[in-house]
Amino acid sequence: MLATGAAVSTSLAQVDREKIYQWINELSSPETRENALLELSKKRESVPDLAPMLWHSCGTIAALLQEIVNIYPSINPPTLTAHQSNRVCNALALLQCVASHPETRSAFLAAHIPLFLYPFLHTVSKTRPFEYLRLTSLGVIGALVKTDEQEVINFLLTTEIIPLCLRIMESGSELSKTVATFILQKILLDDTGLAYICQTYERFSHVAMILGKMVLQLSKEPSARLLKHVVRCYLRLSDNSRAREALRQCLPDQLKDTTFAQVLKDDTTTKRWLAQLVKNLQEGQVSDPRGIPLPQQ
Repeated sequence: MLATGAAVSTSLAQVDREKIYQWINELSSPETRENALLELSKKRESVPDLAPMLWHSCGTIAALLQEIVNIYPSINPPTLTAHQSNRVCNALALLQCVASHPETRSAFLAAHIPLFLYPFLHTVSKTRPFEYLRLTSLGVIGALVKTDEQEVINFLLTTEIIPLCLRIMESGSELSKTVATFILQKILLDDTGLAYICQTYERFSHVAMILGKMVLQLSKEPSARLLKHVVRCYLRLSDNSRAREALRQCLPDQLKDTTFAQVLKDDTTTKRWLAQLVKNLQEGQVSDPRGIPLPQQ
């Protein structure tokens, strides 16, 4: 009986496999693409090798990029419909799958595919289709940084991802802000990323200004999840000696007093990070208050 069950299970898996191959083939044809995008995006969690299958099949990545480029005209003026947004987000979900997979990640970066998503991150319309588009695009970048790979950070630092994330952190929805702040946090946690942001006064002050605005906003509309990422960004900045000096002058009071005591009541990790941040800023103070110096003339 067990043997029969195993045989049935294998044959079902084979049928499923055949369906995956069929849908991948159907991506190449504009007539069948929309349904194939939908079906494959549903299966991306359950098919471990979907990413290599997508990457190495003929015309598939070109078809996904075509889906992305096709909606550029709907960005400005902002006329994107819910149907268009859902369709392109299914394509983005498949690209996220490729971005996450160790076998395809390097090639994905080498092809500069994340740059195709940046026009979506530039959008400012607050409608649901645009919000969903931004969030899904951030998800692709988030999947890249989650891997903690040096090549990912090196690539992102050659692009405009930091200012794009900062703008979303300032004015996006709570969910978009959270993913954008997570991306910044991951860049900061890399030594190259921290050095890059603290290299000039302009870069550091832009990051510090947006984080400060977020703290102020969070004191009025608390979100424990978002606050956690903001605190982690501040703590990591305090690992850089020049940034530490500057933070002594500009760390928001709300992080020094009991403003967030209630929000963090059950969050021991963030409370520990916050305590460490305050400790870092109190230790080894020097008399020069200028913080991060302006670039040499």
